[in-house]
Amino acid sequence: MSARKNILGRLRRAPVGDPAPLPELAAWRASRPPIADAASALALFRANIEAAHAEVHDTTAQDWPALLARLAAAKGVHTLLFGPTSLHGAQLAASKPAGVQLVPYDRPVEKWRDQLFDEIDASITGAVSAIADTGSLILWPDANEPRLMSLVPAIHFVLLDAQRIHIDLHAAMSAEAWATRMPTNALVISGPSKTADIQQTLAYGAHGPRELIVLLRHANGGQP
Repeated sequence: MSARKNILGRLRRAPVGDPAPLPELAAWRASRPPIADAASALALFRANIEAAHAEVHDTTAQDWPALLARLAAAKGVHTLLFGPTSLHGAQLAASKPAGVQLVPYDRPVEKWRDQLFDEIDASITGAVSAIADTGSLILWPDANEPRLMSLVPAIHFVLLDAQRIHIDLHAAMSAEAWATRMPTNALVISGPSKTADIQQTLAYGAHGPRELIVLLRHANGGQP
């Protein structure tokens, strides 16, 4: 009998255990004061994600492409990767931002790997929502905005609707019905990529973007 068959046989013969009990959350929730309102949740999200070395800029549904162009120019971004089939991607393309070349993610990575890794300065993706407790962005990569868009470029711009900030991950999963429509790839991003050596010296951009910039889009031009 091969080693593989031996291992699989042992796994199949192993007794089936009882399912693990669900954690009791009532006491934990009772110990945490509730967030008073949406403005408080937004303020907590901003404080936490900025503490993790990210930038947050307020904008509106009409003005964010112009803000993105100004930020890109200030950071020396010449090539910006975007998803042309997403709603915000189409809005960005229609705005024709000056000073930056829009590069659509419109082909398999095998067709342009060298250009993607060597010639793209930044990317723009949308966030499904965010978590105030941890200052985290929730992204669901798909065919419109593949995972590599948030991983490869050195600068990652993220467009987030201000009204889609939840207090914690459980609230986000419940409100967005993750149990019935969970994607194959869900990302929770809490700041730019970082690592540390044995002396605990932080370095940014080692395994992904070195800068994370949130464009916080407020409805109807409202500002916090």
